[in-house]
Amino acid sequence: MSSAKYILTEEGKISFEDTGGDRAPVICVPGMGDLRSVYRFVTYDLNRMGYRVITMDLRGMGDSTVKWRDYSESSIALDIVSLINQLDLKSVILIGNSISAGAAVIVSAQHPELISKVVLVSPFVRNVHIPRSKLLLFRLALAKPWGASVWTRYQSSKLYPSMKPPDMETYSLSVKTMLRCKGRMKAFQKMAATDHSKAEENIEHMNVPAMIVMGSKDTDFPDPKKELDWIAARTGAKSVMIEGVGHYPQAECPEKFIAYLTDFIGDASAT
Repeated sequence: MSSAKYILTEEGKISFEDTGGDRAPVICVPGMGDLRSVYRFVTYDLNRMGYRVITMDLRGMGDSTVKWRDYSESSIALDIVSLINQLDLKSVILIGNSISAGAAVIVSAQHPELISKVVLVSPFVRNVHIPRSKLLLFRLALAKPWGASVWTRYQSSKLYPSMKPPDMETYSLSVKTMLRCKGRMKAFQKMAATDHSKAEENIEHMNVPAMIVMGSKDTDFPDPKKELDWIAARTGAKSVMIEGVGHYPQAECPEKFIAYLTDFIGDASAT
């Protein structure tokens, strides 16, 4: 049984969970083709420390409604701002993974009054060159009827290269079940076809403290270290490269991720 709550927008509903807590609010946003529960270990540890942790699903994913006109990082940024405003949150610590890191850049640049700190996890914040053959194979892999199975197999085998979570099998089944619901693979395909130009336009306008976390074995990037350095040079962000880890450090090595995260946000005041 889902414990999701919802915010309402003009086009549909965005699902989220809210732990409550006396310390600063932390909004955690997943990447495409994924669930808000990718932050399950982060949620548990931060809430134990008193932080108010809010995990949200992307439009078309998780428990959010399916049909939207736009699935870009700009639209994800709008949903984040809507969540902050509808929950009347102040001084938000914002964590974005993959495409949602691009959305976090946009929110931080355009609405710095809402954000106290931002964490970019395995961030897509510009259009990284991907060979056309690999791009075509990826889009073919997301096609019906095999898309959900191919994606979850790729996600668990390639994007968690070192230390799979103990519940990986159960988690992958949850992702697969979600993507097999009517309209969700189509939403995933549309999101995968968007680009990151808006994040790149905004990245040098960020004016909040930032941290970048990447894994050295993140196969979504031709050169993770080069990408980390490129982003850091434009943001002045604290840079963290975790050796041997892939695209989801918050779930693959949660202890290390939490240690870096709490060191970065530990001075956040109570709300």
